[in-house]
Amino acid sequence: MKLLEDRIKRDGTVLPGEVLKVDNFLNHQVDPQLMYELGGEFKRLFADAGVTRILTVESSGIAPAVMAGLQMNVPVVFARKHRSLTLTDNLYTARVYSYTKQVNNDISIDKRFIDPDDKILIIDDFLANGQAVEGMLEIAKAANVEVAGVGVVIEKRFQKGHQLVLDQGIHLEALASVTSFDDNQVHFAEDDAD
Repeated sequence: MKLLEDRIKRDGTVLPGEVLKVDNFLNHQVDPQLMYELGGEFKRLFADAGVTRILTVESSGIAPAVMAGLQMNVPVVFARKHRSLTLTDNLYTARVYSYTKQVNNDISIDKRFIDPDDKILIIDDFLANGQAVEGMLEIAKAANVEVAGVGVVIEKRFQKGHQLVLDQGIHLEALASVTSFDDNQVHFAEDDAD
């Protein structure tokens, strides 16, 4: 998606450890108009998938997931990383490792918010090593629901998450596919195809 790639080139920063910082439009400060456009692209990419519900993980996946839910007219459920007084039992849970925060989180979704006949779309901000997506797939399996696909805003294709999703036979769509950070520059799959 050229709009997103241009924004990453303009405002993204490559940090040591193969980290792409996009906190000025995606995962700290959010650009609502860009998120709306991303939601429309997810709608287009998964138009024939029969999606009935979107799942994501708090917090950075929420903005693109909500905009996709708005565009697709389906509810959005996000897995919480921390339990609260109101989220204590009757949960689907999975353990997820966060590379950027260097911590394990137990993510949870209340069982009331996933129906047995759902066909879910998993949306997240990044796909790198695939830990968050794996956790969401684990929850989908426990809930015995069909996964229509995985949509990510940005994937680092040179890390294992891309292949992990494909190896499970799941439809994967990345709006921006990063192939390397050579010379501290973001290189996209579309650039490599030229």
